[in-house]
Amino acid sequence: MAAAVRIQSDWAQVLRRNEAEVWLSCHSPGKPTLYGTLTCQGLGPDGVPEVTASEGFVVSEVTGKSIRISCPKENASSRFLAPQATFPRIHTQSVTCLDVSCGGGLGVSASTDGTMKIWQAANGEIRRVLEGHVFDVNCCRFFPSGLVVLSGGMDAQLKVWSVEDAKCAVTFKGHKGGILDTAIVDRGRNVVSASRDGTARLWDCGRSASLGVLAACGTPVNGVAVGPADNSLNLGTPERVPSEREVGTEAKLLLLAREDRKLQAVGLQSRQPVFLFEGSDAFNCCAFLSSIYVLAGTQDGKVYQLDVRNSGTPVQVVRRSGAPVHSLLPYRDGFVTSHGDGSCFLTRQDLDHVVELTGVDCDPVYQVAAWEKQMYTCCRDGLVRRYRLSDL
Repeated sequence: MAAAVRIQSDWAQVLRRNEAEVWLSCHSPGKPTLYGTLTCQGLGPDGVPEVTASEGFVVSEVTGKSIRISCPKENASSRFLAPQATFPRIHTQSVTCLDVSCGGGLGVSASTDGTMKIWQAANGEIRRVLEGHVFDVNCCRFFPSGLVVLSGGMDAQLKVWSVEDAKCAVTFKGHKGGILDTAIVDRGRNVVSASRDGTARLWDCGRSASLGVLAACGTPVNGVAVGPADNSLNLGTPERVPSEREVGTEAKLLLLAREDRKLQAVGLQSRQPVFLFEGSDAFNCCAFLSSIYVLAGTQDGKVYQLDVRNSGTPVQVVRRSGAPVHSLLPYRDGFVTSHGDGSCFLTRQDLDHVVELTGVDCDPVYQVAAWEKQMYTCCRDGLVRRYRLSDL
């Protein structure tokens, strides 16, 4: 783990007060942590704080919502981004999952307060309440149309909802344990679910029916992703002719993030194994960067990047935090990770510094969603936060 600069979570609010201070630190593995402070010397004509750093730290590129801090001694540099808006009224308890519609107008989220809601992405105003799951909802996402929502819960049910009238159009039953993650195939005639019962299943939305078990892992499947397969990859041949109800499964790869420290890849149509990679701890989530590169995050804070053509050795292993990786989101030329200690990082190859989304004080950030330059997070503190990446 490289040297990391950290900052007080509410820095953007505190530094608007003259002579107010916030704490800083820089930790490099195996070395004593360096501590320092930022001090506000007043607001400039444009309303942006004028900030100075204590010895050992350098401040640059300050705006109303972002600040870049460097620690030259450890060759570490981070840009911290404060939320543009915080939505405290959507839920009353921990928000465990969220998504934003394709047009960026709506959000959907679920909470341990027992509710799943659709809300205006601009201001958090509630539009619909989706009622029907028993127990907690573990995952929710919009279909590509933005008019339909897919959810999975601890009641082992998968449900499809209308955004317009909040009615449940389809309920899938077949899993014997809670559903932990879902994926949508192409435009959504088929969907995939991953369960605590150790299986991943394919479903036909049009007929509300199961199209079979895609993989039986014998261990909880914490995360799932579907993406295009590189042409050079051998996806195997189906043992039987695929159902005519399977739409868009050809030339697709299915990733399974497993509790037993394994990342499994399966041909979506063939159901045949493609590779099995073992990591350092349980895999919590996975995602596609491209048809060649995939990502998977672990309970001990690592993000593995693999080349599907040669999965034996990772392309890179990124570890920004020792806390569990709860979610992964490919974003432009990089990816965003959210962690169990409240940290949330944007990693990009073209940046010489780390970008961290701030505002959370130690509570886990469970998921991140994005639309264009708007990014949303959900957290155990019950808040949904919106960040504007143009502030970078």
